[in-house]
Amino acid sequence: MLPSLFISHGSPMLALDPGASGPALARLAAELPRPKAIVIVSAHWESQDLRVSSNPQPETWHDFGGFPRELFAVQYPAPGEPKLAAEVAALLNADGLPTRLDDQRPFDHGVWVPLSLMYPQADIPVVQVSLPSRLGPALQTRIGHVLGGLRAQGVLLIGSGSITHNLGELDWHAGPQSIEPWAKAFRDWMVDKLAADDEAALHDYRKQAPYAVRSHPSDEHLLPLYFARGAGGQMSIAHQGFTLGALGMDIYRFG
Repeated sequence: MLPSLFISHGSPMLALDPGASGPALARLAAELPRPKAIVIVSAHWESQDLRVSSNPQPETWHDFGGFPRELFAVQYPAPGEPKLAAEVAALLNADGLPTRLDDQRPFDHGVWVPLSLMYPQADIPVVQVSLPSRLGPALQTRIGHVLGGLRAQGVLLIGSGSITHNLGELDWHAGPQSIEPWAKAFRDWMVDKLAADDEAALHDYRKQAPYAVRSHPSDEHLLPLYFARGAGGQMSIAHQGFTLGALGMDIYRFG
């Protein structure tokens, strides 16, 4: 059975300058059975209600500014999968989570940046589930539980965010060995609680974790982790690291 994954997707520049994360993602993809399809929750599709992308041919959305022209030329033409999208929505609706299909949604960079490093041929269908971020970690855990059975059908479930994400405190000149102590303390606390499967503490991370608000001024980039955890089994670490001093690039697998 495929695991579920949490991927810290970092800056959009990861697509052109993958650093240590690129090889780690490529190795992970090579180790896994080839998925029939991918279902992904990205930090960059926040919504009020729960939606599932049913676009049969999503465009590559460059949902950012201020980056080199070469980045805006990157395309990830993977197909959507409307049939799977309908199945995902039906599973969520049946569990009491009102969900609707969205046939217009493009791929935001939380989708295409990491997938371009894992599956560069862009030949695996991808369905995206939105992130009602105002409802917090418990909802993402529940959504993961509901969709976890898809793993047995050859569907790879991914949460795409960042283990730390405070853009205001990044050091754009920092090397990979430069790590802010507060960011590391938060990351280490999360790893400890994930390894212990301490769901109560994880759901209450904003009160219990050291430097929680500093590491995540808003929590949309951490919430995809709860989706991946809810969908999978025991956590193991596929990759750890930081860029720009405080931007965590960890990758975890569950199951």
